[in-house]
Amino acid sequence: MFPFKSKLVAYGTAASVVFGIASYKLLETDGAVRDQKNEVLTKVLVQGLSSAHYSPERLDDNFSKKAFNLYLERLDYNKKFLLQSDVDQLMAYQTQLDDEFKSGSFKFFDLSMSIFQKRLKEAEGYTKEILEKPFSFEQEETIEVKPEKLKFATSPAALKEEWRKYLKYQALIRVADALDSQEKADTAGTKEVKKSMVEIEADARKKLKENYVDLFKRMGQLENEDYRSSYLNSFANIYDPHTEYYAPKEKEDFDFEFSGRLEGIGATLTEKDGNIKVSDITPGSPSYLQGELKPGDAILKVAQGTQEPVDIQGMRLDKAVSLIRGKKGTEVRLTVKKVDGSMKVISIIRDVVVREEGYARSLLIKGQKPIGYIHLPAFYADFKNAGGRNSGKDVAEEVEKLKRENAQGIILDLRNNGGGSLQDVVDMVGLFIKSGPVVQVKSANGPAAVLEDRDSQIHFSGPLVVLVNENSASASEIMAAAIQDYKRGVIVGSSTYGKGTVQQFFDLDQVLPASFDAVKPLGHLKLTTQKYYRVSGKTVQLRGVTPDIVLPDTYTYLKYGEKEQEYALPFDEIQPAKFNTWNSPNFSIEKLKASSKARIAASPTFSLINDSALRLKERTETSTRSLKLSSYLAEERRAQTESKKLETLRKNIPQLDLSTLKTDLAKLAGDTAASARFQAFTRNAKKDLYIQEAVSILRDGL
Repeated sequence: MFPFKSKLVAYGTAASVVFGIASYKLLETDGAVRDQKNEVLTKVLVQGLSSAHYSPERLDDNFSKKAFNLYLERLDYNKKFLLQSDVDQLMAYQTQLDDEFKSGSFKFFDLSMSIFQKRLKEAEGYTKEILEKPFSFEQEETIEVKPEKLKFATSPAALKEEWRKYLKYQALIRVADALDSQEKADTAGTKEVKKSMVEIEADARKKLKENYVDLFKRMGQLENEDYRSSYLNSFANIYDPHTEYYAPKEKEDFDFEFSGRLEGIGATLTEKDGNIKVSDITPGSPSYLQGELKPGDAILKVAQGTQEPVDIQGMRLDKAVSLIRGKKGTEVRLTVKKVDGSMKVISIIRDVVVREEGYARSLLIKGQKPIGYIHLPAFYADFKNAGGRNSGKDVAEEVEKLKRENAQGIILDLRNNGGGSLQDVVDMVGLFIKSGPVVQVKSANGPAAVLEDRDSQIHFSGPLVVLVNENSASASEIMAAAIQDYKRGVIVGSSTYGKGTVQQFFDLDQVLPASFDAVKPLGHLKLTTQKYYRVSGKTVQLRGVTPDIVLPDTYTYLKYGEKEQEYALPFDEIQPAKFNTWNSPNFSIEKLKASSKARIAASPTFSLINDSALRLKERTETSTRSLKLSSYLAEERRAQTESKKLETLRKNIPQLDLSTLKTDLAKLAGDTAASARFQAFTRNAKKDLYIQEAVSILRDGL
């Protein structure tokens, strides 16, 4: 961190000599007034990105083209505002953005905002006019739903037609939902007033009108400064998707989310391409326990209980978060677009997250040879040394508890574990090996630093299975990779996320001298400064960890993970560390793989999961949707039928014979609330198909 800070301080001192801080404004050569704060900000960003990023970009015309395309994509992701003629006008700057970025000029940005604000007013007029007339859902008509396949309209008339289809599609979804609700009410025998198709369609348009009046009102209140961070991140994200600039207010929101995310629904949200997306689910939170909201989901609407949903597309992240947060015990209904393109309404009761549910917990799977199960939702740590808990110590304690109850093998569940403390990974791997390197961490310059387990004691030497999935990321991947490289255990599940980079936050105010106080606060820069490497020398970047035994998963065939991010850093290799593989293997992986494959082939549930995954892939690759009501309903009902089949099969899965550890029974005896939560955890584990297969794999090897 120090070299970066010293470089920026040196730059800041030089800048103060060149610019002088007495004035708040500077004059460009053509006489136009430029805001000095923004000029200083961009130059500090350029210096920071160029000097401290793991893989600095060359600021040239090629870089400029990338930034231009990324900004345009984010400014009008669904291509519903700009015309092709607007894009042609902006294209004059396509190879000049690198020069503007280096000089601190915002000519292109100001021009783009001027055009965008004009088109925003026109789009508002289109929506009002279109929503005055009823939609007919009788004729066969389709809409393209993948933004990357859309083109900018060549005329106002063509753009208006795109809006007509877009609004009709949204109305169609509402009409279909209303018909579905009426059908369910009829089946349940509830006495509700049945509406005609004309009334249902009118209701749908009325609600859309209200949503769009609110949407355009919010967008009209935004100023250029609200878009500036997105513009600057069009440069930062060319370096890699995790390098970002945070304006002062955005950093406050980020800090609040990070420290205060244990309240509300327990989901960390990000804004990308005009959509509010779920980036992480807090272990033990209402979202985590409810189970339907997943990373990658886009939240389109938010409703308070039974109230009318509010459309949050295009809304600022802080405003959207304020709608989703709420008092404990209240209901929030989220309309989300899943990664496969399907729509779902998810009801979550807000609550305060119970911290214990975010910590390591274990169970004993009964049998002639008992097996221990440890669930680890995150690699948590007390970084401030304030007497808090660390995942490495907690897992060590769970291992000892399982040993006392004669566990012959252990399943370590890292599914949906997004990572955390690297030191705790080192400590945890050390529980299962004698000693040796666990992970290599490399900065842009110099050799890799090897983090080692120096404790020669092996806490558990029996068979080990590590469960992973596509949401196992970062520290989870390092843990699984180390166990795999040492041949210490069997990795089971689906390929992991593939994030092998390390980020740091830098306060831009701290790297500038006091002479720049007049233009502060400037915000923060989150920079990718290092990469992780396995002890074998390979990075987990992009490729993740491929399990030794792969199990069918809903996301198996979907494009998912770091490799799907624009401008992700590449996969590469360095020299392997010196280490000795496990010298007393417990079983033959090839035999275990063959036995597992036979079980999977004979399992109707796994077969249906695989079929569902194939259908999701097909649906994702199909980029058009029908605007004919009968066709739309037929497709939705087919999907619902298949989903119900899978739910029914899951309900009928034979249960594992699990028991709570004696130590935990004593702790839970006096706490009825904690006991109830632990019972829920046990119930879920009993019918978890993937835990069951992990148990079968271990028993094959015992």
